[in-house]
Amino acid sequence: MDLKEKLVSSFMAFEDGLDLDHPVHEERSRAIKNFETKGFPSKKEEAWKYTSLKSLQKIDFSIFPKQESALEYKDVKKYFLHEIDTYKIVFVDGVYSSYLSETTHDGVDVCLMSSAFSKPMFQQVIEVYFNKAASKEESLTTLNTAFSKEGAYIYIPKNKMPKKPIQILHLATGNEAALMLQPRNLIVAEDNAEVQIIERHQSLTGNEVFTNSVTEIFAGKDAIVDYYKVQNDAPTASLVDNTYISQKNSSVVRVHTFSLGGKLIRNNLNFYQNGERIDSTLKGVTILGDKQHVDHHTLVHHAQPNCESHQDYKGIFGDSSTGVFNGKIIVDKIAQKTDAFQQNNNILLSDKSTINSKPQLEIFADDVKCSHGCTIGQLDEEALFYLRSRGIPKKEAKALMMYAFANNVLESVRIPELKSRINKIIAEKLGVRMGFDL
Repeated sequence: MDLKEKLVSSFMAFEDGLDLDHPVHEERSRAIKNFETKGFPSKKEEAWKYTSLKSLQKIDFSIFPKQESALEYKDVKKYFLHEIDTYKIVFVDGVYSSYLSETTHDGVDVCLMSSAFSKPMFQQVIEVYFNKAASKEESLTTLNTAFSKEGAYIYIPKNKMPKKPIQILHLATGNEAALMLQPRNLIVAEDNAEVQIIERHQSLTGNEVFTNSVTEIFAGKDAIVDYYKVQNDAPTASLVDNTYISQKNSSVVRVHTFSLGGKLIRNNLNFYQNGERIDSTLKGVTILGDKQHVDHHTLVHHAQPNCESHQDYKGIFGDSSTGVFNGKIIVDKIAQKTDAFQQNNNILLSDKSTINSKPQLEIFADDVKCSHGCTIGQLDEEALFYLRSRGIPKKEAKALMMYAFANNVLESVRIPELKSRINKIIAEKLGVRMGFDL
């Protein structure tokens, strides 16, 4: 039995214990039929031309964890941003850990999707927002919808801001030889609300983990959402991350993606601008080695006038690693005065490393300011010689140049403690101790 067949046959077992009359379950039933028809995406599809999931489909993943696992905070503390106080929503092998979490209903809701599905107090929000931005056709998104049960539920009412940032952490213990996880997150920031969120997926052993994650983010009028994805997982961990963002008038949403480790990572980041004077920011840093693979697919759909979008992705690829960047900007006919910027810059450190970059613009308006660019190259030998002539060893000189290459993305991180943590991870990836404050 291949993975698709196993998932489809497991859906009936998943239904046990669920409220089959709940409106959400109708969405699940439609979604599993869609996935059964389409199956996993293949390289025959243009959007998956450079990323294959065939090897993952051959692994006998457990669809549900066979036992609940308990972890001590001291053993996983390093994966938290523990330098500051935060709310925490923690899942261990897909199961909520109350011991490691700190949730709240004090003016804002930071809790679980399972609670939101089951409790009447959350039903209005679920009915308005759940599965409204996510694709009904993309097969892995519909697979996640079919098995949607647990994940982070964050609701920020009008004019509110949580007292502290929010961390979403998914831990895989390795108790299963191979485990598939499908977390579903719903984040709603109503008009004039503000929130900062950090998300991380982390395997604790060398066992195979395949995470198929879907996040929906809704930003109301004048809302501000900062979302940080830290992807620095084990060499046997694979992640497909589908994020869908819907923005209303004058909202600001910024997503930073740091892809620094993992076997296979696919990031599908989709912005839908449903109002005027919207600002959307998409930034990313990728540093890969070995045979790691990262694929960034971005979409910004400008549907209304007077909006901005800014994309800036940096990639550093060593050994036999491969990278993909496909950035698409759509400007509708009525979306006059759009200002859309897209840039993808890459450095290849090895003759065996590869990057496939494809910036796309589809512009149907005539009064716009749109630009895109892509560079693929190696470290500047003259600049390297200059640094070495000033007494900096070759290894440190290369690291300094690569750090400077990625630094403009890091500068826009608005949580100082997170910026420091990312800096340290990057220095570790570059294999040096940097001679300046990290």
